[in-house]
Amino acid sequence: MCNGISSLRVWLGTVAFPLPFGHKEVPSVAIRHVEPYTDEWLQQPVSYLQRVIDMLGSEVADWWEGPCDPRDATLKLADGSALVWDEESGWRLGSFVSGGRGAHTELDGVRYLGHGLLPKPERVPPALTDARAGIGASSAWRPCYRSHRNCRDGFDVALDFYSRLIDA
Repeated sequence: MCNGISSLRVWLGTVAFPLPFGHKEVPSVAIRHVEPYTDEWLQQPVSYLQRVIDMLGSEVADWWEGPCDPRDATLKLADGSALVWDEESGWRLGSFVSGGRGAHTELDGVRYLGHGLLPKPERVPPALTDARAGIGASSAWRPCYRSHRNCRDGFDVALDFYSRLIDA
């Protein structure tokens, strides 16, 4: 308790929002996890992907979502190559071999872009340039940041950040 006030004020700009105190007077913040395999869960990566597509601009000729386990998406690029994102290893670049809506994409000559599972959308274009040149954080070795089977590991919370940016 602080001066008889039972909540903490968090300042965002010029507006203060009170946070309720929980156990031992520690501010409690609710985290909402999306239930796995629901429509909301399946669509959750789309807001992040759309931000990346916006950053890449006319370089993206087409894009589609793949199946789940793991959730993935393919961005077919104007030069015939493709960028694929999945929820286990992040972004990878390669020559498009096969794939389509609802199917996993097969690539040849794969390079993983690096920078984590959800790099900031503005970091993807320079990472793509590095991967094309075979430099920087890009690698032919597949990283495994998480397993798609770990549904309560906080990844849905990270994805939710991007959907809130779009909805705002």
